[in-house]
Amino acid sequence: MKSAVVVFPASNCDRDAQVALKRMTGKDPHMVWHQDSDLPEVDLVVLPGGFSYGDYLRCGAMASQSAVMRAVKAHADKGGAVLGICNGFQVLTESHLLPGALMRNANLKFVCRAVALEVDETQSAFTRKYDKGQRVSFPVAHGDGNYTADDATLDRLEGEGRVVFRYAQGDNPNGSARNIAGILSEKRNVLGLMPHPERVVDPLLGGTDGQAMFQSLIETLS
Repeated sequence: MKSAVVVFPASNCDRDAQVALKRMTGKDPHMVWHQDSDLPEVDLVVLPGGFSYGDYLRCGAMASQSAVMRAVKAHADKGGAVLGICNGFQVLTESHLLPGALMRNANLKFVCRAVALEVDETQSAFTRKYDKGQRVSFPVAHGDGNYTADDATLDRLEGEGRVVFRYAQGDNPNGSARNIAGILSEKRNVLGLMPHPERVVDPLLGGTDGQAMFQSLIETLS
């Protein structure tokens, strides 16, 4: 599986994504600067977490206007896989590659801790190595992770099996509607989620629950 990580100004998780992809695939991902107009020939594009452009205006809004996002959209339109993590999820909603928006956490505080998630959908390139209903633990680190959409959109996401991860009951860190932690695009090739799977692929860092996501992608895209 060939992969690329987009590097935005002030992002701080591009290195985390790079290390996780190297560990899981055995190959160095391409590191693509946000002002590049083209992507290399890859199977997966990762929009990493962090604070692109210092979270000015709205989280992800300025990054969504970067030159590389035209190439990311073209990649997604052709069926290529795109994974947006934390700030990357915000960029995907601002780019209209995913519906809804990420608002300020309901408690108005930055949250940085491990959270319990339940896998709600396993029929995707990102989750086929998980079991439906499986409980996993991923860390979160965000101040604007409250997923919000109108009821019709939420009903459609649930009805089409596009809610991939939910916060476990009683462990919703941000007030997200219906405990939603991650969603798929209509074509099911774009995934946005607030928790960080790339931070739990090495037991030395406290967990390996994120490994199955990258194993799923490798099995599907290689």
